[in-house]
Amino acid sequence: MPCVIFAGGKSSRMGEDKSLLPFADFSTITEFQLSKLSKIFKTVYISCKDKNKFHFLKEDEEVSFIEDVETDSVYAPTAGFVAIYKNIKEERFFALSVDSPFVGQKEIQQIIEADNSSSDATVAKTESGVQAMCGVYHRSLQNKFIDMLNTDKHKLGFLLSSSKTTFVEFSDEKPFVNLNHPHEYQEALTLI
Repeated sequence: MPCVIFAGGKSSRMGEDKSLLPFADFSTITEFQLSKLSKIFKTVYISCKDKNKFHFLKEDEEVSFIEDVETDSVYAPTAGFVAIYKNIKEERFFALSVDSPFVGQKEIQQIIEADNSSSDATVAKTESGVQAMCGVYHRSLQNKFIDMLNTDKHKLGFLLSSSKTTFVEFSDEKPFVNLNHPHEYQEALTLI
């Protein structure tokens, strides 16, 4: 199963492109995620609007880019999902947002082990809610994502609640922290 790092967001709350922020010993959080996830998955893709912003990464057998379908105004992951289904052959993939640097092998393994062929998706869930950008997505959702994009509806929560979704409960919120605001990013730098 391949893994896709979603790095095509607008980062409006952060005030700058969070996929390019330095993290740990890496010059970008994208490289941090790529390094970590390449040890878990044989193939890792980066989903983005324009791969040129990652000019410092060379495409090879360990990383490939999937650029969003032609939607300049859509910064929701929907455009990424549509492009991914178009570009990969596999029936399912693991999706993770670039701004979730604390999701590790333990959480990923738990989600993959809970996944089954009758599910459309298997995603993490914590007390604070569904972690839609951390889970396994099946090709059975392809047409729903196309419809969402065509009708300009981008609520992943609605898609998951109206599909055959397996939710994997986690009591610890820490691995699922998203770095959306500058203060969350600064706090994450102290935790790493």
